[in-house]
Amino acid sequence: MGKRTSKPIYVEIDIDSDMDTIWNRTQHPEEHVRWDLRFSEIHYLPREEGMLQSFLYRTRIGFGLNISGTGETSGSHMRDSGERTSTLKFGSEQAISLIRKGGGYWRYIPIDRGIRFMTLYDYDTRFGWFGRIIDRLLFRPLMGWGTAWSFDRLKLWIEEGIPPERSFRHTAVYVTAVAFLALLWLVQGIVPKLWFPEEGEIQLLRQALPLLQNAEMLLPLLAVLEIGIAASLLFARKHSAIYAVHIVLLLLLGAGSVWNAPRLILSPLNPMLLPLAMIGLTMIAYWTGKDIPSAARCKRNKS
Repeated sequence: MGKRTSKPIYVEIDIDSDMDTIWNRTQHPEEHVRWDLRFSEIHYLPREEGMLQSFLYRTRIGFGLNISGTGETSGSHMRDSGERTSTLKFGSEQAISLIRKGGGYWRYIPIDRGIRFMTLYDYDTRFGWFGRIIDRLLFRPLMGWGTAWSFDRLKLWIEEGIPPERSFRHTAVYVTAVAFLALLWLVQGIVPKLWFPEEGEIQLLRQALPLLQNAEMLLPLLAVLEIGIAASLLFARKHSAIYAVHIVLLLLLGAGSVWNAPRLILSPLNPMLLPLAMIGLTMIAYWTGKDIPSAARCKRNKS
């Protein structure tokens, strides 16, 4: 059996709602799978009175593969404080499952504005030392991030009325738009300015700055600037002004190209097409990024 050599996964978030709403959204399987990224299906099994609630779960991991397992859960309620706790044991007999077995809890603590919802869980791994390395370097960080992202997804659903399905779609659109934007900025910064400047970039720069000697010496600086612009997209959701800066720069780049070669505006290689497409991606990222979950809004270390 694999040994537990890493810290348990801990996630905490405050949700402005009543206890019953949060309890129902987290304890009913059909509601639980809507917001929790870690599970695709959960089915409760028939339970005899006085016994723990057993369940089956399944998680799609892509490429037609699924991880299935079983578990047991039970809940308790402290009447004096109003706090509730749900304990969990889970495991999988599938040979491809890195997790052999594990357990943890959910706690629901009333606070001044709503409920403090938290979880702590840990698990044993398969595949000996290799499984422990994969878990420590990749799987456990992903599980922690996925738990925190899901908790914030639940918070948005309860507080803002944003269905989990919509927040997932918006996240997918946002990530796609930002990835292509960053890729385009990187390509524009690296390929024509650093790798193949003689293929036309130097001539364009000389046309734009005819009075500047050795204008080509600016190419590395412009390359660093465009690479930095690509990196700035990592912080755009927190600082929405970055989107406006992107749009202004793209308009300037497109207008500058047309100014230097106005005939190209009638060409299939119209220099305004790429900036306009990138402006469209920028606006999509801005619109969809405003109401998507973020793992960063959760507390990840237990006090």
